[in-house]
Amino acid sequence: MTNRERAMNILHFRDADRLPAVHFGYWRDLLHEWADQGKISREIALGWRDANECDRELDRLIGWDFNWSTNRSCSMGLFPAFEHKVIETLPDGSQRVQTGMGVIERVKPGIVSIPSEDDYTLKDRRAFEELYLPKMQFSPDRVDTEYFKHFNETRPTDVPVGLQVGSVLGNIRDMTTVMGMSYLIYDEDEELFADIVDTYAELQYKCVEEVLKTGAKFDYAHFWEDVCFKSGPLISPELFDELCAKHYKKRCDLLHSYGIDIISLDCDGVVEKLLPTWVNNGVNTMFPIEIGVWGDQFEPARKKFGREVLGVGGMDKTAFRRDKAAVDAEIERVKRLASLGGFIPCPDHRIMPGSKFELVQYYAEKIKKITL
Repeated sequence: MTNRERAMNILHFRDADRLPAVHFGYWRDLLHEWADQGKISREIALGWRDANECDRELDRLIGWDFNWSTNRSCSMGLFPAFEHKVIETLPDGSQRVQTGMGVIERVKPGIVSIPSEDDYTLKDRRAFEELYLPKMQFSPDRVDTEYFKHFNETRPTDVPVGLQVGSVLGNIRDMTTVMGMSYLIYDEDEELFADIVDTYAELQYKCVEEVLKTGAKFDYAHFWEDVCFKSGPLISPELFDELCAKHYKKRCDLLHSYGIDIISLDCDGVVEKLLPTWVNNGVNTMFPIEIGVWGDQFEPARKKFGREVLGVGGMDKTAFRRDKAAVDAEIERVKRLASLGGFIPCPDHRIMPGSKFELVQYYAEKIKKITL
């Protein structure tokens, strides 16, 4: 049984011989740590990207079956993007940098976590219509149609391959910042915010449609959002449903019409209050099911929605920083979740700095021994 057959069978509640050992990539700092320790080459640390040859070599070294993030996309963002440039260098060495989204970030030397946001451009209708609207238009050069026309001849056949289908709200949050999104919605111009959501969603729909019209075949489709944090969503569930539900449904209906029935969505934080919008409008797979101070979210979702909810993820990656006992405890927990069906364990996000190479190897080896 190939890893593609194994994974697709599990997510369709069909028989599979065992669990696949699946991961979702690494923090770059961790790969440099492993290179410093002599566990991997510096070339792998520098050259790694999701599903590239360096990633596959790491799979061989560690024992993974595959990286779940083996997917394809097209240019669905602002096109062209804003110029990425340094606006100001401050006395402490930090810099104010304009991103491709038009946001001004404070970047500090030696800090690799998400930068703080100083300012943003998308504040009013003038900025939207003059600066952003022209960048949210569909054009044929967003989609490499020749590549996708020949995709079925060249795509991997032994692992699941997905189509990235964009975002409904997450990218807009990136353009406005959380603070700016909140002002637009609640204090300034809710109608403008709805226009932004509708315009951007229509662009992304058209991009996905053009890819699918080429005849390229995919095993699953995947949204990215990240609109929740440790206490819940960044927007009221009622307003989220009002603004976004129709766009999930339209895009999921399109995917269904092309035979894609596994549709996943990446949202960190506590997602419980937004799940009804996603599940009721075609999204059926939680990924990567982040484990934080709130604990597991898959089993409660399964109890609420039944087999309408599938899962890939849900393994607490912090166990890799501890010991075999911690890893064994996680394996036993996700093994029980896997017994519910429609669930594939996977570290709940990029494997973080401080993770022990031997513990990751140990996990991959043990997971592959779990039969279903």
